[in-house]
Amino acid sequence: MDAIARLVEGYRRFRGGYYVAHHEELNALAHQGQSPEVCIVSCSDSRVDPSLILDCQPGELFVIRNVANLVPPCETEGLYHGTSAALEFAVCALQVSHIIVLGHRHCGGIQALLAGETTYRPRVGFVSAWMRIAHTARASVLARDDLAAPEERSRACEQASIRLALSNLLTFPWISERVEQGTLRLHGWYYDLDQGNLLRVDPATDDFESVTVPGA
Repeated sequence: MDAIARLVEGYRRFRGGYYVAHHEELNALAHQGQSPEVCIVSCSDSRVDPSLILDCQPGELFVIRNVANLVPPCETEGLYHGTSAALEFAVCALQVSHIIVLGHRHCGGIQALLAGETTYRPRVGFVSAWMRIAHTARASVLARDDLAAPEERSRACEQASIRLALSNLLTFPWISERVEQGTLRLHGWYYDLDQGNLLRVDPATDDFESVTVPGA
C-alpha cells in the first residue's frame, strides 16, 4: 500500500470511528467557530506533532508550523508575513491567552544553520533566507568554548533559537501590549525526541527545566 492509499485508509478509520464518536463536538466546532486559548509555533518536522505530544483535541490549539519553529521580528517589508499573519490572527482575532514556541531535538533546520548549509535549492534559496532569522542564535553558540561535541552545539542552538523567538514575539506591538497588560503569556518549550521529555524555559533563570519538576 502506497503513502496516499494509507492516508485514505486512515481517513476511513477516522470517519467511521473518531468522527462518529465525537460528532457532536466536531459539529459544534464547525458551526460555532474556533476559540483556542493557546497558539503554538512549532517546527514543520514530521516527527513533532503538537496535538499528539500534548494530547489535545480539535479546537484546543492554533498551530503555526514553519521550518525550525522560528519567529521573525516585526517588519512591514513583506519578508516573512506567513508566520506574522498567523500570529496576528491568533492574537488579535482569536485573542489567545498563551503563545508557546515549541522547539525540538534533532532539528534539521538548526543543524543546517550551524553547518552553514541552509540552501537546499541554490536557484531559489528560500530556506537560507528564512534561517537567517536565527543567525544571532547561531553566532552565540559558535562563540562558546564549552560546547565540544556537535550534538551539544545543536542542542544549544535549538534552545537559543527558542529564546530568540520569544524575544522576537515582543517586537510585535499587539503582542507586547497584551503581555504588559497580563492578558497574554509567552512560553518557550523544547521536546527531546530521544527521551520524549518536555522542557520549558524558566523565566527566572532563562534555563530549560523539565515540566515534571515539583511545582511545575
